[in-house]
Amino acid sequence: MLIPQLSAAPPRQSATPQATTGTQADLNYDSFLKLLIASMKNQDPTKPNDPAETMSQLASFSNVEQSIKLNEKLANLISVSSAGQAAALVGKTVSSLDGAVNGVVKSVELRTDGLILILRGGMRLPVGDGIRIT
Repeated sequence: MLIPQLSAAPPRQSATPQATTGTQADLNYDSFLKLLIASMKNQDPTKPNDPAETMSQLASFSNVEQSIKLNEKLANLISVSSAGQAAALVGKTVSSLDGAVNGVVKSVELRTDGLILILRGGMRLPVGDGIRIT
């Protein structure tokens, strides 16, 4: 009984939860090892698993897991960088390109959907295309 080759990263939680049939499918390293051990226990003694294939699958899964951890760390780094850039906007004068909203930035909110500038007059200005900062 061979374990199929892993070709993609396991599903990760996203900002918007998605419903699945019953349970959330999440495979981690421990789950993979349990599956590997179960496969070895239940293999046909006359046709044993190929050890090279097993080690190849283990190495592939380890690479996928390390890539996922690296992506999570990069996302955290981007978040910290965004917070630093947002803090630099406090005290700056901003305006929308159409001139409808303008003022001095009093504080900044970092949200999952983007950066919101809170101006001294209480107005809120989402950061995106069409913002002038002086």
